[in-house]
Amino acid sequence: MKELHRIPALRKLAPGIVWFEPPDMSLRNPVRFLVYAMTYATAQELAVLRKHVSNDELKAALGAALSGIMDKRSWAYWHAVLTDAPPPRMPTRLLPRTKRLRS
Repeated sequence: MKELHRIPALRKLAPGIVWFEPPDMSLRNPVRFLVYAMTYATAQELAVLRKHVSNDELKAALGAALSGIMDKRSWAYWHAVLTDAPPPRMPTRLLPRTKRLRS
């Protein structure tokens, strides 16, 4: 996947999509940034993004999506747009097993 942090147009979009961290930080993890964009970007932001990112790159990001970022509606939409198959189960967060404390 290409280095998104080197694309000036995406550096301008990043603060509105991943608002809680600096653009350099969010763009250095392209998969994570694209999953946030597929969930939170406006139609205008997506139009700019799609000029610089291919469908294959979006599909790769969707396939590697981390749990907790994308909502069900976005998950279903992007699978319909980018793949011919129904969406698989959404990624889930696995928590390590812990020992029970005695009370």
